Amino acid sequence: MHHHAAEIYPSTQGLSRDERERLLGHKGCVVWLTGLSASGKTTIAQALERLLVEEGIPAFVLDGDSVRKGLCRDLGFSESDRHENIRRVGEVAALMAEAGVIAIAAFISPFQKDRITARACAGPNRFIEVFLDAPLSVCEKRDPKNLYKRARSGEIPHFTGITSPYEAPTNAEISLHTAEQTVEECVFTIKTYLIEKGFLG
Repeated sequence: MHHHAAEIYPSTQGLSRDERERLLGHKGCVVWLTGLSASGKTTIAQALERLLVEEGIPAFVLDGDSVRKGLCRDLGFSESDRHENIRRVGEVAALMAEAGVIAIAAFISPFQKDRITARACAGPNRFIEVFLDAPLSVCEKRDPKNLYKRARSGEIPHFTGITSPYEAPTNAEISLHTAEQTVEECVFTIKTYLIEKGFLG
């Protein structure tokens, strides 16, 4: 008697997203921090990550330093490479969110169209755009890596805020004024939003 492979090996149904989230007790999402260099993206991302992980919620920061070493090491800083950099990060963040992780992306991501691409990767209601709204003058004063100084002297071409535009989000889920708010306040604002939207159990 001839058996079809499908009969011999009954296909086990993969874990659905709903099922995974029910078992984990929380939902994955992408928290996308955008803002000028030195607006506080990495600081806030790391503080949020620590807070969530200490509460047993898997969270993970993706930032320029971490992806340029591996995932995007073939990319430079041309316009097309910058778009591709953000597209890849958007795809990886979306996969992490599907795995039940709170993926925290900290990227200048100055162009609206790239952030729209990242949002589309995550899928409906899974993408939380957080605009770190800090004046250029404040960011330039902070300048921990002397990047603004080097951009002003012409050493770094196409530097966001100096010789390249930053397109501020017009409808971010959250706007943080990092010149006035403390890191703790910023993190609390994001966490409160995650609770209100049902991402955290």
